[in-house]
Amino acid sequence: MPNETLTIQTPAKKALTMQIITIGAFFFIFGFITWVNGTLIPYLRIACELEEWQAYLVTFAFYISYTVMAIPSSKILERTGMVKGMRVGLIIMAIGCALFIPAALMRYYPLFLLGLFVVGTGTTLLQTAVNPYITLLGPPEKAAQRISMMGICNKFAGVIAPLILGAIILKNSDGLIAELQQMADAARKLRLDSLAHAVILPYIALTLILLAIAYLIKFAHLPEIEASLPARPDKGTIDLKQAAKLRLNFILGFIATFSTVGLEVIAGDTIGNYGIYHGLSLNIAKNLTAYTLASTMIGYLFGAYAIPKYISQEKAFTYSAWLGILISLLAIFVPGTGSIVFIALLGLSNALLWPAIWPQALKGLKGKMLNRGSAILIMGVAGGAIMPLVYGVLAKYTNNQYAYIILIPCYLFNLYYSLRGRRSMPDEI
Repeated sequence: MPNETLTIQTPAKKALTMQIITIGAFFFIFGFITWVNGTLIPYLRIACELEEWQAYLVTFAFYISYTVMAIPSSKILERTGMVKGMRVGLIIMAIGCALFIPAALMRYYPLFLLGLFVVGTGTTLLQTAVNPYITLLGPPEKAAQRISMMGICNKFAGVIAPLILGAIILKNSDGLIAELQQMADAARKLRLDSLAHAVILPYIALTLILLAIAYLIKFAHLPEIEASLPARPDKGTIDLKQAAKLRLNFILGFIATFSTVGLEVIAGDTIGNYGIYHGLSLNIAKNLTAYTLASTMIGYLFGAYAIPKYISQEKAFTYSAWLGILISLLAIFVPGTGSIVFIALLGLSNALLWPAIWPQALKGLKGKMLNRGSAILIMGVAGGAIMPLVYGVLAKYTNNQYAYIILIPCYLFNLYYSLRGRRSMPDEI
């Protein structure tokens, strides 16, 4: 198969700004939908009367869809192109949100999980398109800066999502728990049904918003990214050694993606239950995810401002991994509620990992290989499905605080990958 060259028209500065704003809106959307999981975990644990490990199936159902659907997503994008693929992703997300309505009416946990899986499927398609899209939409040396800007949109949505949804579906949550403990079985069932119904209106709104955006995107005039094929090069010019190095770099990038998403989800989605473990009330604990994402957003703001003006994206990657190791050790060994502060501060170290991994892992991939490479990296988001469950198992056999030891090897691998990325890589495969 001949090598493929990516072609995209360079837009004027004003047009480029509007295109970045449009893609930023997408990151806000799937950021909002992704990070409400931190609120859904304690909510569904109460409404569906779950054990703690069962509640973490919320993250499993959502993030495992990335692994299952990433390759099909790349096939869809090869047929539709990236821009139309974004519309399809939004529609699938709307279908998943709509599934919350019958799930709430029946108070049936497996249907909630199915809805989350479908939402994750749409998000997979959307992310498979927009992550390489924003990486390529401008100078390559500023790729991490642009992804940091997208991260700001994503994490700002993550800050407000648990606050908004928590205020709607978990009002007076501590009073609710005390109330349920005193109720007879029949009254308890009716009260839990009423609690489950509280999620219907927000998810109707999300469904309508996603459908509206899927319709309006065709007026955004986003340029399509197309693959064009140059003449076949002479076989003798192919550097197999460089190709092998590039493939190894990509494989390591996949592992780094798996580790990084696991780090982000553990920090964002376990902190609520961790607060309860340390004796905080549910009224406070339900909002702790917002603090983790606020610290992440601060990290993204730093990246958008400082990269590459004051620090390269490669150095930012290395320093973030070191910072993550330090904060993790403090979270594990600082006693009492002070440890919760360090879990929230993990957002600072996590912020610049994902933006730096993508340009390093995708370097040299062109055309269809870019789509497939993006899809495989998206499969690494399965770290968000598996790592919280690993944390839950460790917490069961140690305790909720010592279980955060799982963070250390993930940061160590990112440190290794960042140092490896300082070496020069071939530009093409």
